[in-house]
Amino acid sequence: MDRDSAKQAAAEAAVQLVSDGMCVGLGSGSTTAYALEFLGRRIQAEALNVRGVPTSFATERRARAHGIPLASLDDDPALDLALDGADEVDSDFRLIKGGGGAHAREKVVAHQADRFVVLVDPTKEVHRLGAGFPVPVEVLPMAATPVMNTLEAVGATPTLRTAEAKDGPVVTDQGLWIIDAQFPDGIDAPAELSRRLCNRPGVLDHGLFLEMATDILVGHPDGSVDHHSAS
Repeated sequence: MDRDSAKQAAAEAAVQLVSDGMCVGLGSGSTTAYALEFLGRRIQAEALNVRGVPTSFATERRARAHGIPLASLDDDPALDLALDGADEVDSDFRLIKGGGGAHAREKVVAHQADRFVVLVDPTKEVHRLGAGFPVPVEVLPMAATPVMNTLEAVGATPTLRTAEAKDGPVVTDQGLWIIDAQFPDGIDAPAELSRRLCNRPGVLDHGLFLEMATDILVGHPDGSVDHHSAS
């Protein structure tokens, strides 16, 4: 599959949902990177008055490079739209996110948006969450071992995410660590797992996005897009 063409198709369709005067949450990842490029082009070509709230340092830099004016949740706490990708999405609009380690900020921004639009290619669609992609859990460094023990108790195989270009763990924009929890047979009860992780001291947030997405845009290599709406 030509995944790049599929990602671009989803990104271009998502950017068409942006209109003049909007404040838009800007997600992280490869698919959203295309959306930033296309949004920057629309802003320049149509003189749109659009502001973006980035979900990571990397997104902030990309948005600036494409000429997208930026704001923060201090400036605009209520967003019209949030655009972001996903690592997995099921038929109930439930997601796993966090392959890039920005899921905590992504979740805050998505929660503040009237519409949370998710951009994916067909490889991200799954029948059962967690069978292929691990659930990232962002933790205080001192809590890493206790949290890993909790994850093992619910049937996961936890691994501390380590950096590729340096020795040691990946450090998030919040200065915390990420534990990737692999569920060999998938997740039986995502909502229960979410509650358990949220109640665990030392956990900032996790990559399960439940009852948040309003729209799923699935791009295909031929340029077509399937638009699924929760409403």
